[in-house]
Amino acid sequence: MRRFAMVVALGCAGLAAPALAADDEMTALVDEAKGLMGSFGGTLKDELMAAVKAGGPVNAIGVCNEVAPEIAASVSEGSGWNVGRSSHRLRNPDNAPDAFTAAAIAEFLEREAAGEKPDDLAKAAIVEEDGKRVFHIVKAIPTGDLCVNCHGGDEVTAEVEAKLAQLYPDDEARGFSVGQMRGVFTLSKVLDD
Repeated sequence: MRRFAMVVALGCAGLAAPALAADDEMTALVDEAKGLMGSFGGTLKDELMAAVKAGGPVNAIGVCNEVAPEIAASVSEGSGWNVGRSSHRLRNPDNAPDAFTAAAIAEFLEREAAGEKPDDLAKAAIVEEDGKRVFHIVKAIPTGDLCVNCHGGDEVTAEVEAKLAQLYPDDEARGFSVGQMRGVFTLSKVLDD
């Protein structure tokens, strides 16, 4: 996986730890998150490719609609993490970003506009939420060739448009081109119980 920017944000002085321990903790959390992202993203991509092969792009819509949340839930359940996807242009309102993810997306859009590639856009931090330390990591998802079948512009067929309109009447996740940031993987883990 690509490099990850590591930012440590410790909300109060009582949580401050020696820099080395904080660095070790961040490194371990980032490594664990990268593995989970790889598992989630890889499984989702395999399911999408199989669906397209079996029934074309319209068949893949069901994977994102039904299977992707199941994959995220399975990865979350088995790991103790909260694993999901979000975007600045949502297709599914259930994927709306939390505050950390929304801020990361805004930052990524600025960085992308300044010429950075989505493959390189990631942000990780430990923040305080409701009196607990929570690790967050957000990684951009670039639009691939497969993605434009449902997230592109002119590439989207009338059959795909009809299915999207049926499942997602308020769909905003269209008009992307290959290489452009389409959304993000977002993972979080409560460190204090």
